[in-house]
Amino acid sequence: MKKNHLKSPDLFPIGESGRKITPLGYSFMWVGMVVVLATFAIGGAGVMSLPLPMVLLATLIGSLAIGIFTSLTADIGIEHGLSFPVYMRAPFGTIGTHIPSVARGVAASMWFGINTYFGSTAMNGILNILFGFDNWFVCFLIFAVFQLVNTALGIKAVERFADLAAPIIILISIWMYSSLSNEAASHGREIWSWVENPVTGAAAFSAFLVVIFSNMGFWATIGADIPSISRFMKAPKNEKNWFKRNKSSLIGNLVALPLTQAFMVVIGGVSYIAVLNYDPVVALQKAASGLFLGVLLLMVVLAQWSTNIAANIVPAATIFSNVGGPKFPFWAGVITAGIVGIVVQPWELFDVIIPVLLFVGGILSAIIGILTADYYLLRKRRVNVPDLYETNGQYRYMGGVNLAGFISWIIGGAASYFVPNYSFLVGFVIGAAFYYVLCKYWWFKKYEQAEILDPSDEKYLGISVGRDWIIEGDEFETVLEEVPGSPSITME
Repeated sequence: MKKNHLKSPDLFPIGESGRKITPLGYSFMWVGMVVVLATFAIGGAGVMSLPLPMVLLATLIGSLAIGIFTSLTADIGIEHGLSFPVYMRAPFGTIGTHIPSVARGVAASMWFGINTYFGSTAMNGILNILFGFDNWFVCFLIFAVFQLVNTALGIKAVERFADLAAPIIILISIWMYSSLSNEAASHGREIWSWVENPVTGAAAFSAFLVVIFSNMGFWATIGADIPSISRFMKAPKNEKNWFKRNKSSLIGNLVALPLTQAFMVVIGGVSYIAVLNYDPVVALQKAASGLFLGVLLLMVVLAQWSTNIAANIVPAATIFSNVGGPKFPFWAGVITAGIVGIVVQPWELFDVIIPVLLFVGGILSAIIGILTADYYLLRKRRVNVPDLYETNGQYRYMGGVNLAGFISWIIGGAASYFVPNYSFLVGFVIGAAFYYVLCKYWWFKKYEQAEILDPSDEKYLGISVGRDWIIEGDEFETVLEEVPGSPSITME
C-alpha cells in the first residue's frame, strides 16, 4: 500500500509532555533573533530623515503590532501542537499548502544567507585581527556549515546554543551602544537629535510609517510560521483562558521582541550617526580596535548564529520536510535551506533590504490574515486534526487545493504591493476579509468542514481540553503522552 506522504514523523503534533519552552526560554530566542543586519538597517535608514527618538517610537509601535499578530497565530501551535506547514493544509489544501509554505521557506533561506554573510564579515574581522586572514567568502562557507550542522543535530542543540548566546548578546550590545555613542560624539553629533536630511509634514509622517511597517514586514516571517516554534511552548492543560494558555508566547512577543528590537534599531541608528554606515561591523571596525573590537565582532557572530537557527533554518527545514514527505527528513530540509540561502547570493541584497522588507511583509501579512480568519473566525479554534494527515480527508478540497485561500492570498498580496507604506496592514485586512467571505458563503458550502458543522470542544480542541493529538501510521487516537520519535525542545 502506498505510504501516506502527509504523515511525516517530524511534522506530527507535539504533545503536552514534549512542550518544554518556558517564557524565559522563548524570550531568549527573541534576544538572539533580533540582532540581525535588517534590524540595524531600519535604524540607519530611519535617522537619515527622522531623529532617533521618532525612529525608536515607530519601532516600538511596529514591534508591538507584529507581536500581537504573532501571538494570535501562535495559539495554533500551542492549542493543537501543529506546525505552520501542517496547519496551512486547512486554508490552502493538502497539496496547495506547499506553494505559500515554500514561499515562506525560500524567504527564510534568503534571510539565512543574509545573516550568514553579515556574520561572516564579523568572523573575517576577528580572523584578520588574530592572524591577518582576510577572505570573507571562505568565512561565509565555514560559518554556513557550522550553523547547518548545529541545527541538523536536533532541536536540543539549537536550544543549548540560544541559552548560551542570549545573555552574552545583551551584555555586549550595551557595550556596543556605548562605544558607538562615543564615536558619534567625537564627530560632534548628538545621537538623540542629529538627522542627516530632516523632513517635516507629510514627508515626516511617511518616513515614520516606513519605519513602522519595515519592523512589521521583517517579523511577518515569524508571524506567519510561529506555530512551528510555539508548538513546543509550555502551556497549562485544561486551560480555556486564551491569555493564560498563551503566557509564554505573550511575554516573548509583547515584551522581549519590542524591547530588544527597539534597542538594536537604536544601535543601527547610532552606527549610522557615528560613521554614516548602519552596518555595525563596518562601524565597529572604524570605532574600535584590538581585543575590544574582537569581542564586539564575536557578539555579531553569535547573534547571527542564534538568529539563523531559530528564525530561519528550523522553519525552512520544517517546510521543506513537509514538501518532501516522510522520506525527506528534517536534516535534509536543513541542507536544502542552506543551499537555497547560498544560491540567492545574499551579498548582493544589502542595498534593497528596506524595499524587500516591505514587499515580503505584504505578501506574508496576507497569509497571516488568512490563518487568523480561518482559525478564529471560521473554525473558532476547533480543528479536525486527524484529517490534516489524510490524503482523502476534508482538507483535500478540489484536488488538494483550496481556491478560496489562493484567491485571497493573491488579492491581499497584490493590494499590499501598491501601498508599500501600509503593506502589512493592507495585506492582512484584505487577505482575511476575502478569505472569510469566500469560505463562509462559497467554498465551505461546497466542501463542508466537520468542526464548523459541529463546533464541539471535546472533539476538536486540543490542550485546552486536556487532549494531545497523536498520529501514528494510518491510525489516529488521542492519548496523554508524547509522540514517539517526535522532536522536542527543552528551554529553561
